[in-house]
Amino acid sequence: MTSASPQGSPSPAQSGSGSPAPVTAAFGVLVSPADGQDLYTVSLVGVDGKVVASAQASSPATVSCGDAAAAVLPLPVSTSNSRAYFLDAQGAVRFLAPGGDTGRATTVPAGAARRSMFAVSPNDSRIAVVVNDYTSSGASTRLYVEDLRGGGHHVDIFSESGVYTLWPAGWHGTNNLVVAKVPACTQGGGPFCCGPQELHVIDPATAVRRFTLGSPTCKIAGPPSAAGAVCETDAQADVVNWTATTTRAFAIPGPAFAYISPNGDQVALVGGADTTIQESNRTLAGLQACGWIDDTHVFSGGDAQHQPRVGNVTTGGVVPVAAQGQCGGRLPGGL
Repeated sequence: MTSASPQGSPSPAQSGSGSPAPVTAAFGVLVSPADGQDLYTVSLVGVDGKVVASAQASSPATVSCGDAAAAVLPLPVSTSNSRAYFLDAQGAVRFLAPGGDTGRATTVPAGAARRSMFAVSPNDSRIAVVVNDYTSSGASTRLYVEDLRGGGHHVDIFSESGVYTLWPAGWHGTNNLVVAKVPACTQGGGPFCCGPQELHVIDPATAVRRFTLGSPTCKIAGPPSAAGAVCETDAQADVVNWTATTTRAFAIPGPAFAYISPNGDQVALVGGADTTIQESNRTLAGLQACGWIDDTHVFSGGDAQHQPRVGNVTTGGVVPVAAQGQCGGRLPGGL
């Protein structure tokens, strides 16, 4: 089941080839909780805080690693430079554009103990899919890449089994696939226990690794952007680009979620209930950022007790968002 609702600006024009045109404005993606709910909602939010489009889909089945541990899963969403893509319970990958256009793009494997995770290329031509089968000892992982439309040029490029698995984190251009190394299962833990430990830039045809961002001693502290990512020790944060070069470093008082702006010029650090922009030392009080919409706006997620908001890091202004959910990325979505 899926439904869509346009609520604002028109969708980008479609090209004659049937491929969607890239967005000309930036949007944040909010994703309401999927686990334990019949339906979940994907909302596209502008820098003014307005919801321009939303869609609902049936929630993928909950999976676990036996009775004692939970599977570590990303949100069932990916973004290209034109659309947000989201998964339903039957394994259908659907799309939502800023004007409310929606439809079915492809299908990925689904099952009771199986979860597929995916990343669509920026130009909407290819999809990378990780298929995980979870057991009490971890996950059996398979990674393949194929055409988004029709499933042609399919190639299985990697497989493994064990306590670690991969998430497809996105594409850097169309010739570099970014996958995250993550623990397959968790029983709880400290900061950064249950998300990406490293980011691997790989060849999408062979899975040969080209670069590694992060390490066991400098763990990834937030989702990457087109500029790279931030990794942290207990006392220092390193800004790392897509060739694994540390471009700058700064001291931190302890682990904090860190989000790098799309152009790489600013880092949003979340401590307690507030967000501080490291370069300007501006604090957005009461806003716990979980991503950037563009180079001057961050946004936060929320639930029944917390209102999502958009913050302007230049002026310090904050506006509410009339939707609920966690940050699920941004449009345009290339890394």
